Amino acid sequence: MSKKIKKIIDTIFLTEILKGMALTLRSFFSPAVTRQYPEEKRQPFPGFRGQHAFVRDEATGKEKCIACGLCGAVCPSKCIYIYTKEDSATGKKVIDRYEIELLRCVYCGFCVEACPVGAVVLTENYEYSDYSRDALYMTKEKLMDNWDRLMAGEKGREYFKKFWTPGEDSFRAYPGQALFNKDRLASKKKKDAAGETK
Repeated sequence: MSKKIKKIIDTIFLTEILKGMALTLRSFFSPAVTRQYPEEKRQPFPGFRGQHAFVRDEATGKEKCIACGLCGAVCPSKCIYIYTKEDSATGKKVIDRYEIELLRCVYCGFCVEACPVGAVVLTENYEYSDYSRDALYMTKEKLMDNWDRLMAGEKGREYFKKFWTPGEDSFRAYPGQALFNKDRLASKKKKDAAGETK
Protein backbone atom coordinates (compact mmCIF):
# COMPACT_ATOMS: atom_id res chain seq x y z
CA MET A 1 0.00 0.00 0.00
CA SER A 2 1.37 3.38 -0.95
CA LYS A 3 1.94 6.21 1.54
CA LYS A 4 -0.71 8.33 -0.11
CA ILE A 5 -3.44 5.67 0.26
CA LYS A 6 -2.40 4.98 3.89
CA LYS A 7 -2.63 8.70 4.64
CA ILE A 8 -6.15 8.89 3.13
CA ILE A 9 -7.31 5.86 5.19
CA ASP A 10 -5.81 7.35 8.39
CA THR A 11 -7.60 10.63 7.68
CA ILE A 12 -10.99 9.02 6.97
CA PHE A 13 -11.00 6.62 9.93
CA LEU A 14 -9.17 9.00 12.35
CA THR A 15 -6.72 6.26 13.36
CA GLU A 16 -4.28 8.62 15.10
CA ILE A 17 -7.04 10.01 17.31
CA LEU A 18 -8.28 6.49 18.10
CA LYS A 19 -4.74 5.42 19.08
CA GLY A 20 -4.47 8.39 21.41
CA MET A 21 -7.86 7.69 22.97
CA ALA A 22 -6.94 4.03 23.49
CA LEU A 23 -3.79 5.09 25.32
CA THR A 24 -5.82 7.47 27.48
CA LEU A 25 -8.39 4.79 28.31
CA ARG A 26 -5.65 2.29 29.22
CA SER A 27 -4.12 4.69 31.74
CA PHE A 28 -7.50 6.04 32.88
CA PHE A 29 -8.25 3.10 35.18
CA SER A 30 -4.73 2.60 36.55
CA PRO A 31 -3.94 4.00 40.03
CA ALA A 32 -2.67 7.57 40.20
CA VAL A 33 1.05 8.12 40.74
CA THR A 34 0.70 11.70 41.93
CA ARG A 35 2.00 12.30 45.46
CA GLN A 36 -0.49 14.30 47.53
CA TYR A 37 2.08 16.80 48.77
CA PRO A 38 1.09 18.25 52.12
CA GLU A 39 -0.02 14.84 53.43
CA GLU A 40 2.63 12.71 51.68
CA LYS A 41 6.09 14.24 52.03
CA ARG A 42 9.04 12.75 50.25
CA GLN A 43 12.35 12.12 51.91
CA PRO A 44 15.09 14.01 50.08
CA PHE A 45 17.90 12.03 48.55
CA PRO A 46 21.19 12.11 50.45
CA GLY A 47 23.20 15.15 49.43
CA PHE A 48 20.12 17.08 48.28
CA ARG A 49 20.88 20.77 47.70
CA GLY A 50 18.17 22.70 49.49
CA GLN A 51 17.99 25.77 51.71
CA HIS A 52 21.27 27.40 52.71
CA ALA A 53 22.73 27.49 56.21
CA PHE A 54 25.73 29.14 57.82
CA VAL A 55 27.80 26.78 59.97
CA ARG A 56 28.13 27.67 63.64
CA ASP A 57 31.47 26.77 65.19
CA GLU A 58 30.82 24.39 68.09
CA ALA A 59 33.77 25.71 70.12
CA THR A 60 33.06 29.45 69.94
CA GLY A 61 29.36 29.57 69.05
CA LYS A 62 30.11 32.06 66.24
CA GLU A 63 30.04 31.56 62.48
CA LYS A 64 32.97 29.69 60.93
CA CYS A 65 33.31 32.14 58.05
CA ILE A 66 36.74 33.80 57.71
CA ALA A 67 35.47 36.47 55.27
CA CYS A 68 37.65 35.31 52.37
CA GLY A 69 34.92 35.98 49.78
CA LEU A 70 35.52 32.85 47.70
CA CYS A 71 31.87 31.80 47.85
CA GLY A 72 30.74 35.15 46.43
CA ALA A 73 33.47 35.10 43.77
CA VAL A 74 32.63 31.59 42.51
CA CYS A 75 28.83 32.06 42.56
CA PRO A 76 27.57 31.95 38.92
CA SER A 77 24.38 33.89 39.67
CA LYS A 78 26.13 36.48 41.89
CA CYS A 79 23.52 36.11 44.65
CA ILE A 80 25.94 36.13 47.62
CA TYR A 81 26.81 39.49 49.17
CA ILE A 82 29.62 39.69 51.74
CA TYR A 83 30.36 42.77 53.83
CA THR A 84 33.49 42.71 55.98
CA LYS A 85 35.01 44.90 58.65
CA GLU A 86 38.19 44.91 60.70
CA ASP A 87 37.95 43.49 64.21
CA SER A 88 39.05 46.20 66.66
CA ALA A 89 40.53 43.69 69.13
CA THR A 90 42.52 41.45 66.80
CA GLY A 91 42.86 43.56 63.67
CA LYS A 92 41.65 40.66 61.48
CA LYS A 93 39.05 40.90 58.75
CA VAL A 94 35.71 39.55 60.02
CA ILE A 95 32.28 39.16 58.50
CA ASP A 96 29.91 42.06 59.18
CA ARG A 97 26.97 41.04 56.97
CA TYR A 98 26.47 37.91 54.85
CA GLU A 99 23.41 37.79 52.59
CA ILE A 100 22.09 35.33 50.01
CA GLU A 101 19.28 36.08 47.57
CA LEU A 102 17.57 32.69 47.33
CA LEU A 103 15.40 33.72 44.37
CA ARG A 104 18.53 34.16 42.23
CA CYS A 105 20.39 31.07 43.50
CA VAL A 106 20.75 28.11 41.11
CA TYR A 107 21.71 25.65 43.90
CA CYS A 108 24.87 24.53 42.15
CA GLY A 109 26.81 24.03 45.39
CA PHE A 110 29.88 25.95 44.18
CA CYS A 111 29.81 28.09 47.34
CA VAL A 112 30.07 24.99 49.50
CA GLU A 113 32.92 23.57 47.41
CA ALA A 114 34.85 26.85 47.33
CA CYS A 115 34.72 27.53 51.07
CA PRO A 116 38.09 26.59 52.62
CA VAL A 117 36.67 26.27 56.16
CA GLY A 118 33.26 24.69 55.46
CA ALA A 119 31.19 27.69 56.55
CA VAL A 120 28.31 27.40 54.04
CA VAL A 121 26.08 24.35 53.52
CA LEU A 122 23.05 23.42 51.45
CA THR A 123 20.63 21.62 53.76
CA GLU A 124 18.03 18.99 52.86
CA ASN A 125 15.17 21.42 53.55
CA TYR A 126 13.03 22.09 50.48
CA GLU A 127 9.92 23.51 52.18
CA TYR A 128 10.57 27.22 52.44
CA SER A 129 8.27 28.93 49.97
CA ASP A 130 6.80 32.27 50.97
CA TYR A 131 4.60 35.12 49.74
CA SER A 132 7.21 37.86 50.10
CA ARG A 133 10.67 38.36 48.63
CA ASP A 134 12.02 39.54 51.98
CA ALA A 135 11.49 36.13 53.54
CA LEU A 136 13.72 34.59 50.86
CA TYR A 137 16.51 37.11 51.35
CA MET A 138 18.76 35.33 53.84
CA THR A 139 20.87 37.27 56.32
CA LYS A 140 23.68 35.92 58.50
CA GLU A 141 21.30 35.53 61.45
CA LYS A 142 18.69 33.64 59.38
CA LEU A 143 21.40 31.39 57.93
CA MET A 144 22.78 30.55 61.37
CA ASP A 145 19.26 29.85 62.60
CA ASN A 146 18.88 27.41 59.68
CA TRP A 147 22.02 25.62 60.86
CA ASP A 148 20.69 25.36 64.42
CA ARG A 149 17.31 24.09 63.21
CA LEU A 150 18.35 21.75 60.42
CA MET A 151 21.99 20.67 60.65
CA ALA A 152 23.44 21.14 64.15
CA GLY A 153 25.30 18.32 65.84
CA GLU A 154 25.93 14.93 64.28
CA LYS A 155 23.83 15.64 61.18
CA GLY A 156 26.13 18.50 60.14
CA ARG A 157 29.29 16.47 60.74
CA GLU A 158 27.86 13.58 58.72
CA TYR A 159 26.93 15.99 55.90
CA PHE A 160 30.50 17.22 55.50
CA LYS A 161 31.96 13.76 55.89
CA LYS A 162 29.75 12.14 53.25
CA PHE A 163 29.27 14.85 50.65
CA TRP A 164 31.89 17.58 50.85
CA THR A 165 35.08 16.05 52.20
CA PRO A 166 37.20 13.96 49.87
CA GLY A 167 37.49 10.41 51.16
CA GLU A 168 40.54 8.18 51.11
CA ASP A 169 39.29 6.52 47.91
CA SER A 170 39.03 9.87 46.13
CA PHE A 171 42.77 10.10 45.51
CA ARG A 172 43.91 6.60 44.64
CA ALA A 173 46.35 5.89 41.85
CA TYR A 174 45.48 3.96 38.74
CA PRO A 175 47.78 1.60 36.79
CA GLY A 176 50.18 3.58 34.63
CA GLN A 177 49.45 6.90 36.35
CA ALA A 178 52.46 9.12 37.00
CA LEU A 179 52.87 9.78 40.72
CA PHE A 180 55.28 11.54 42.99
CA ASN A 181 57.19 9.03 45.06
CA LYS A 182 57.98 10.45 48.51
CA ASP A 183 61.05 8.22 48.99
CA ARG A 184 62.44 9.17 45.59
CA LEU A 185 61.89 12.89 46.27
CA ALA A 186 63.60 12.58 49.68
CA SER A 187 66.64 10.82 48.16
CA LYS A 188 66.82 13.46 45.38
CA LYS A 189 66.85 16.22 48.02
CA LYS A 190 69.71 14.44 49.84
CA LYS A 191 71.68 14.13 46.59
CA ASP A 192 71.05 17.80 45.78
CA ALA A 193 72.27 18.79 49.22
CA ALA A 194 75.39 16.65 48.81
CA GLY A 195 76.10 18.15 45.36
CA GLU A 196 75.48 14.92 43.42
CA THR A 197 72.97 16.37 40.92
CA LYS A 198 72.98 15.04 37.39
